[in-house]
Amino acid sequence: MSAVLVYFESVGAELTTAQRELITLADAVGEVQVVTGSTTSDAVHALALEGVHTLYTGEGEIHAPDPAVIDLLETAVQETRAHAVLARNTADTTDALARLAVRLDTGLITDGVGLSHDLRITKSVLAGSYTTTARVAEGRPLIATLKPNSTEPHLVPGGAPEIVTLPVTPAAAEDLRVLERTPLEASDRPSLTEARCVVAGGRGLDGDFGPLEELADELGAALGASRAATDAGWIDHAAQIGQTGVTVSPQLYLSAGISGAIQQRAGMQTAQTIVAINKDEDAPVFEIADFGVVGDLFEVVPQMVEELRKRRS
Repeated sequence: MSAVLVYFESVGAELTTAQRELITLADAVGEVQVVTGSTTSDAVHALALEGVHTLYTGEGEIHAPDPAVIDLLETAVQETRAHAVLARNTADTTDALARLAVRLDTGLITDGVGLSHDLRITKSVLAGSYTTTARVAEGRPLIATLKPNSTEPHLVPGGAPEIVTLPVTPAAAEDLRVLERTPLEASDRPSLTEARCVVAGGRGLDGDFGPLEELADELGAALGASRAATDAGWIDHAAQIGQTGVTVSPQLYLSAGISGAIQQRAGMQTAQTIVAINKDEDAPVFEIADFGVVGDLFEVVPQMVEELRKRRS
C-alpha cells in the first residue's frame, strides 16, 4: 500500500480532534506516516494507533515560519515515497505546503472538506456557492490541506509507531530570527477553527455578548463574531469569521444578530447545520440557514439557554 504523509505542526500527549480526523482520512487511502517539527515525550503514545506506522521528526524543534519545515517535509516525502501529503488548513501550513509543491513540481489543493479513494478533493468555492472536485495531474503526489470537521474520527488503539529522525536541522539564527511569540489566552472553550459547534454574534448584539457566552457554554461551543462586532471592539479580532477572518466548518453554526452578507458567509457556509436568529425576516442569512428564527435575540437566546439547562437537569 502506498504511503500517505500526514503533517502536524506539533504532536503533544493527546491528539486534537482535527489531527484524529486527518489520520482517519489518510488511513482510508494509504499507509499512514506522520511527520512533525515538534514533539513531546508522550507523542509516540498519542500516535499508538492502528494504521500509523512511523513518526518522522527533525534534529531539533522546527517551527513555522522556519524554512527548514519545507526541508523536513521534502525529506520525509523522499524517505516514504508518499503519494499524498495531507495537513490542517492553517496559514502556516498552507504556506509551507505551497513551497513544497513547487519543489515537488506538483499542485496544491487547499480548503478540502472531503477526500476520495482516488485522491480527489472535494471543496467549497466562490463563498460556498459551489462544491467542486479537484485532483492533481496523473503521476504527481497530491498535496492538500483539509478543514476540521471533514469526517468523524474512527481510530483504533495499536502499537507504538517507529520513530525516525531525519537529517534536517532548524535554520541558522542569522537566517531567521523570531522576535516575539505571544501565546493565545487560555480558554475553556474549544478552538474556533476546530470546534464542532460555533455560536457567532454580530451587529445586532449592540456590544453585549453576554447571552451568547452563556449559550456557547451550555453547548460547549466556540464563540465567534462578524467583522462589524470585532471592528467595534466588542470582541477580539481573533474571533472574526468571514472572508477577512477565519473560516469555520462546524457541525452546528448558530448565528445571532448577523445579517449574513457574502463576506461573512464565505467563512461559515460549509457548516453542516446553520441556525440563524435575526429580527429582520429579509436578512440574507436566512437564504442559507437550515433553521431560522425571526425574533429579538435577547428574547430568543435566553429561552434557548433555559431549555438546554432544563434538559440537562
